[in-house]
Amino acid sequence: MLCSLRRWLRGLEPRVRGHMDWPWLLSLQPWLEQRALFRFQRQPLARGVAAGMFCGLIPGPLQLPGTLLACAWLRGNVVAGGMTTFYTNPLTIVPLYALAFYLGALVMPGEQVMPAWGSVAPGGDFTLQALAAWVQALGVPLLVGLPGLGVLLAALGYVVVHILWLAPAVQRGRRWQRCRVAARRMPPEEH
Repeated sequence: MLCSLRRWLRGLEPRVRGHMDWPWLLSLQPWLEQRALFRFQRQPLARGVAAGMFCGLIPGPLQLPGTLLACAWLRGNVVAGGMTTFYTNPLTIVPLYALAFYLGALVMPGEQVMPAWGSVAPGGDFTLQALAAWVQALGVPLLVGLPGLGVLLAALGYVVVHILWLAPAVQRGRRWQRCRVAARRMPPEEH
């Protein structure tokens, strides 16, 4: 499965490069090519995923522009970075922000207590206004914890891409080693 994913990603590169011939991108092509923004190789993919994991914690519509800038700065793959930002969604944002709060509370002096949902949402209803009030009530521990959580998730994403990229090569090496050991154990053929 990992080999087919790698082949699919490598097959995606010529299609993306085909779009680089659009008139409005021709003037940017040397800069884009130098930055490896559309290379589907291990390093640019890992950097793109790391940028997407970090920028995924940015609120709302600033995630993709932030990821684009981070990928340009880190020379990471924009497609991988943009796709990675979707790990934050309405179902995952509350647990991620709670985790960031606890991470910030660990770093900050004194005892930090997470505000209860019921204190900001009358009746416990989930609305955008209640979510915004809850995030605002999280305060400084959230502001301290978000960058820390972003760095941790980015490092995790970077390492996971490297492991997944190298896993087929390690499997081939083990298979090759088993064949060599099996060949040494076989008795020589008699003529």
